[in-house]
Amino acid sequence: MPKKMDVKILISLPMTELVQTAPFVEDFFASLGLGLPEGEICPAEYFAAVDAELLEDLGLERHTLAGRFTAFIELMENLKNRSGHIPIESITIRGGHDKSSQPEQYELTVKPGEVICIVGPTGSGKSRFLADIEWMAQGDTPTGRSILINGKTPDPAQRFSIEHKLVAQLSQNMNFVMDLSVEEFITMHAESRMVEDVTTVTATIIELANDLAGEKFTPQTPVTALSGGHSRALMIADTSCLSTSPIVLIDEIENAGIDRKRAVHTLVDKRKIVLMATHDPILALMGDRRLVFKNGGISAIIATSEAERANLTLFEEMDAKLAAVRNALRNGERIEGE
Repeated sequence: MPKKMDVKILISLPMTELVQTAPFVEDFFASLGLGLPEGEICPAEYFAAVDAELLEDLGLERHTLAGRFTAFIELMENLKNRSGHIPIESITIRGGHDKSSQPEQYELTVKPGEVICIVGPTGSGKSRFLADIEWMAQGDTPTGRSILINGKTPDPAQRFSIEHKLVAQLSQNMNFVMDLSVEEFITMHAESRMVEDVTTVTATIIELANDLAGEKFTPQTPVTALSGGHSRALMIADTSCLSTSPIVLIDEIENAGIDRKRAVHTLVDKRKIVLMATHDPILALMGDRRLVFKNGGISAIIATSEAERANLTLFEEMDAKLAAVRNALRNGERIEGE
């Protein structure tokens, strides 16, 4: 369907043409308990002719049907075109204060495709910082920080919208409670996003999650049976392929048993803004900058240097050797060589 098709045109189209142009219109009639109009009749003519007793039985008023139909079409068009989000050119974090009320002397601006790593001891304020961004804080959280979108204060619709959240967060602990298979869960999300080829997108997400996790799971695996690593891998793949949220917050993925480097690149390739709390030196040096936390506040902002990038290669080689040892232990092998 064209991005800005006039809904007045849609409501006047014959149903045979309308269903081909916007297949989701079938859901509108089904949700109201109305039969799907057939043939060359258009919705406007159908609403005028539908039986009055049927409308009374369904609790519907004839004069509201056209308006409800056009509102539904506009909503579905927005979802399909993902037009609920304004384009995000930058997010700016204005400093607040630490636990001792000492001011944070910084203003940090991050753009799509950048990775900001958040480092510091346990309890130093990393998770609170991520929460401030998720909340789009405006000086109304314990830290006093403020968040700007595209250099401006976000309006309440941006800040509190449930349907069009600007921020997606991947937390340390992720648990599913839905009695669905992995395939059913991802299919449901894909359908809600109005993607054109649900089957292909679902298969792509599951394949990517398996690549990230290493240990394979099947599309028929119940989501409640996924391990922590599998759950995190699935959500990263889902966020990368389906989430419309332009900002992704990650709270420690190093212990999830997944290919963490590829996981980050997967999000960056989708032009997400990634802010990641981590204790992992490899992840910390992958970022464009890292924020050093002490006593609940940012004590330093460090741009990753070329020398550090060179060391990253060495650390990755060391990590690969440790990973090989871990896998050998898991497989029951002895570690007796040099």
